[in-house]
Amino acid sequence: MKSFFSLSAAGVAAAATAAIVASTGVAQAQTPVRIGFITTLSTPAGYIGEDERDGFMLAVQEEGGKLGGVPVQMVIEDDSLKPANARQTADRMVQDGIRLFTGINFSNVLVAVVPTVLEAGGTYVSVNAAPSMFAGKNCKPGYFSVAYQNDSYSNSAGLAANEIGYKRIVIMAPNYQAGRDALAGFKATYKGEVLAEIYTKLDQSDFSVELARVRELKPDAIFQFHPGGAGINLAKQYANSGLAKTIPMLTPIYSMDRRMLAATGNAGNGYYLTAMWAADLDNAANRHFVDAFVKAYGRVPTDYAATSYDTAKLIGSALKAVGGDIDGRKDDFRAALRKGDIDSVRGKFRFANNQHPVQDWYLLHVEPNAEGKLDYRTVKTIATDLVDPHAAECPM
Repeated sequence: MKSFFSLSAAGVAAAATAAIVASTGVAQAQTPVRIGFITTLSTPAGYIGEDERDGFMLAVQEEGGKLGGVPVQMVIEDDSLKPANARQTADRMVQDGIRLFTGINFSNVLVAVVPTVLEAGGTYVSVNAAPSMFAGKNCKPGYFSVAYQNDSYSNSAGLAANEIGYKRIVIMAPNYQAGRDALAGFKATYKGEVLAEIYTKLDQSDFSVELARVRELKPDAIFQFHPGGAGINLAKQYANSGLAKTIPMLTPIYSMDRRMLAATGNAGNGYYLTAMWAADLDNAANRHFVDAFVKAYGRVPTDYAATSYDTAKLIGSALKAVGGDIDGRKDDFRAALRKGDIDSVRGKFRFANNQHPVQDWYLLHVEPNAEGKLDYRTVKTIATDLVDPHAAECPM
């Protein structure tokens, strides 16, 4: 599915339409920079891509179809959570001359696309997925991750488990790149005993076998990483099994994001989560972003939307630095990205040498708010200026 605009809000559609008008040369003399935005808009995980698209398009809307004062034309396509689909789409976009890409959420999809982009001399700026293979010795000058590196959300969870006092844990994730990174990251910082390491299928919907094993092992807690529809099913089955009454759940925010929290009823109550962003972070950029997102879309943004908005702002800062010339001044464009010159919704923002963020991580707890609705309460900062473990191997 191809689109040149966000499908969920008239204001965003108007912004993208302005970008298209700019391409005619009538509204703008400058040729717009085309940005390939490949993401997951269908399947049960489609809401993730929707949030990423909407967060990015909000930044475009705010500048009237521009980023950093440079006209942009968004080319948005659904990857259907299939690496082959995404690779074919990227091939077609590259052949059409697009050299700036973003949008992918799932690491197995991103792994299929990034080589195509880089081999064509393009630049990829990730809004979310950040597999370890692009963070260490195989880091690339044309690849950036704005959200995190995959290990980091589970590194922080391991630190949280230590602090909470969990001595014996079962860890569980889908058997794909991000899932493997998640469990490796957790084990790297967790000091207790891992009773079992369980891998599920990426599209799994029935977790009865895995939950039966958890019941038998009787851990102090479960650490799991299951974003999107799989995580919703797991949370419901976990609550219905009765395990939630005796075995706490510890996850990254991506396994109980705001839209998952709404979809699972009361199942998320009591979860401990690690996150590098929260809607109530008290800085001017974040207050503006949350208010603007709610006004545009009628819902509170998720972490996916927040990092996507930051990604758009970062791309805008680099486009401004080179006057939109990402081909003739490619090295300067990438150097401008590396500066991280944005007012991030996270507050402070900078890149490590491997072009992945150095940032703080927080421990959140899901509990009823003053209105009796489940919400996140920020418990404490669990890690400050966390650098992912692969940065030391990056030669850049």
